[in-house]
Amino acid sequence: MAKKAGAAADQTTSRPPLSRDRVLTAAMEIADEHGVGALTMRKVASRLGVEAMSLYNHVANKDDILDGMTDRVAEQFDLPEDACSWREAMRRRAVSAHRVFAEHPWAPALFDSRGSSGPSALRYYDWVLGVLMRAGFSIDDAPRAFSLLDSYIYGFGIQQFNFSAGSDESPEQRAEAMLAFIPPEEFPYLHRMASHAMRTGYDAESDFEFGLEIILDGLERMLDGSR
Repeated sequence: MAKKAGAAADQTTSRPPLSRDRVLTAAMEIADEHGVGALTMRKVASRLGVEAMSLYNHVANKDDILDGMTDRVAEQFDLPEDACSWREAMRRRAVSAHRVFAEHPWAPALFDSRGSSGPSALRYYDWVLGVLMRAGFSIDDAPRAFSLLDSYIYGFGIQQFNFSAGSDESPEQRAEAMLAFIPPEEFPYLHRMASHAMRTGYDAESDFEFGLEIILDGLERMLDGSR
């Protein structure tokens, strides 16, 4: 018994002290593995090896955890401070956000649903608006451009996640499976697309940047026309 008690004490003393940072890290790991809907105070505590009540010394409640997770995600966006053009800044921001959302598929929905924002998220919002306004977008058009870009980033991320959710098949394997129930004489264009995907492979990054450039082209034309 003495040995067991000593081993338990060693595990307790070797464990890093509980902190808000550790709570948020554990919560994000759970969301990455099982979705944000699976997140509970009890599950976070279990992952950390502590009692659920001890979490309240570091976070107010589950909403506080969700707000903190959103802020953590915002910290990962590329917000260039160099003298690049507004277009290049928005492109880099969008590409980095897309990659972050691919790692954390639950994040787009949180960004749209949280009523409060932490300091990193607020700096992110302010940075985007600042880049657009300094480029010449009006006080009305800057938030519209921001919303347009984010709608594309969020929507593409959600679509990409839904396409792969619950399946280990590659896009090429899915395309091959499609061919079994889309005869070319009845669905010529779908069949042609699936056959093409099987040959060339699907590049999500290339598809994302294709749409992004079209949006940036449109915003650039609008900005040039307003001058």
